[in-house]
Amino acid sequence: MKKILRKYYTDLFLTNRLFIALGVCVCLFVFSFFISFLGDLPYFLFGALMVLIILDFILLYRKNKTVFLRRDTPDRLSNGDDNELKIYLENFYPFQIKVGIIDEIPFQFQKRDLWFSTSLSSREQKTITYLLRPTKRGEYDFGQTRLYVQSPLGLLSRRFNIGTNKTVPVYPSFLKLRQYELMAISNRLTDIGIKKMRRIGHSMEFDQVKNYVAGDDYRTVNWKATARKGELMVNSYTDEKAQHIYCVIDKSRAMKMPFDGLSLLDYAINASLILSSVALVKEDKAGLITIAEKTGSVVPADRKPTQLNKIMEVLYKEKTRYLETDMEALYISVRATLKQRSLVIFFTNFESMSSLERQMPHLKRIARFHLLLVVFFENTSLKSLSEEPAKDVEGIYIKTVAEKFAYEKKLMVKELAKHGILGLLTSPQNLTVNVVNQYLALKAQQRI
Repeated sequence: MKKILRKYYTDLFLTNRLFIALGVCVCLFVFSFFISFLGDLPYFLFGALMVLIILDFILLYRKNKTVFLRRDTPDRLSNGDDNELKIYLENFYPFQIKVGIIDEIPFQFQKRDLWFSTSLSSREQKTITYLLRPTKRGEYDFGQTRLYVQSPLGLLSRRFNIGTNKTVPVYPSFLKLRQYELMAISNRLTDIGIKKMRRIGHSMEFDQVKNYVAGDDYRTVNWKATARKGELMVNSYTDEKAQHIYCVIDKSRAMKMPFDGLSLLDYAINASLILSSVALVKEDKAGLITIAEKTGSVVPADRKPTQLNKIMEVLYKEKTRYLETDMEALYISVRATLKQRSLVIFFTNFESMSSLERQMPHLKRIARFHLLLVVFFENTSLKSLSEEPAKDVEGIYIKTVAEKFAYEKKLMVKELAKHGILGLLTSPQNLTVNVVNQYLALKAQQRI
C-alpha cells in the first residue's frame, strides 16, 4: 500500500492554477467574517474545488496507456558544431493535454533551464527539435527526460520519468566533412562565402582526351586526336595522386588558449580531420603525428577506406599537455615515419618572435626533406584592441602594444619564408577553410 501511495504522490505536482483557486477560497473565507451575505458561498466553492481536484486526479491516472516519449540522440556528437537532437511525443489520452519537458542534458553544457512546453490533442504526434554545441571532446552523460502532463482542468500535473542514462562520445568535428569533401571535388570554397585563393599553374598528370568545350585551355589541344576524329579534342589533366599529407599537431601548453569555447588544440584537431578527409577525396595519403614534450600518436599515411576512422579515433583521445614541445623528438619522428617527400602541416602557436627562433633550427631541418607548412594563430583579442580607437593615454598605450604584437605575428610569416618554410597566420574560426585552401593551392602549383 505504501509503495502504491508513493507512486502517486512522488510524481504528482500542484499547479499555479490550483494555488490561485485556493487563494480565492481563503480570501472568501476571510471576507465571510465581515460580509454576511457571502453565507455558505466559500464552503460551496471550496467543495467544488475539491471535486475538481479529484476529477483531475482521475483523468490523469485512470488510463495505463497515457503518453509516449522518445529522445533521439545521435550515436556521437560533433565537437564545435550544432548537433540536432529530437524528442518525439504522442498523446494517448482521450482529451487534449498540456505538456512540459525537462531534458537532462550533460553537465558540460551548464544549462539548467532547458524547458519545452507544448499541447497535444488526442492521438496527436509532435517532434521537438533542439541543438547542442559541445566544446570539449570526451564522454557526455544524458540523464532521463522528465515529462509533466496536465489535463484541461490544469489543477494537477503528473510527472513521467522516461528513458535511461545514456553516454554519448563527442568526436572531433565530423559534421562538416561532407561539406568540405564536396568543395574539394571542385577545388573551390567559394560556395560557403570564403574568398577563393588564387592558384597558379595546373597539374601535368594526364587523365584523358575529351571533346573541346568552351572555356578549355587552347594550349591543351591534341592535334593528332583532332585530325583522327575530325573535331577539336583536348587533353585533360588531373592532380597528382598518392602524395603523402601529414598533419602534425602540437599538444603543448601553447595550444591550451581558449577561443569561443574551444581550445586552439580542438580547432587544430577539427581542421586536421577535415583536411585528412579532403586529402583522401583527392586520392592522396593522409597521416597524423601528435607531439608535446614527447611524441604522441603516429598514424602512417595511407588512403584505405578505414584511414579516416583511424585518424578520428586517435584525435578523439588527444588532450593538451602542460610542457614545452620537444622539437628534437618531432624531427626524429618525422624522419622515422616519412619515407618520401611529403607535405607536413604543423599546427602550433607562437606568441613572440623569440619562441619562433627557438624552434627555427628544427623547422629548417624538417624543411630540408619535406614541404613544411607552419600554421599558427592570430591573437584575435589583441587584434580587436589594435583596431579600437584610443580614448585616453592609457588607451593609446594599450593600442600601441597590441599593434606591436599583431605586427610581430606578421613578421613571423616573413621570417619563415626567408628559410624556405611556408607560414599560414589565421584566426581560429577561419583555420579549416584557410588550411584546405592552402593544400589545394599547393597541389595546383605542383609543389608537393
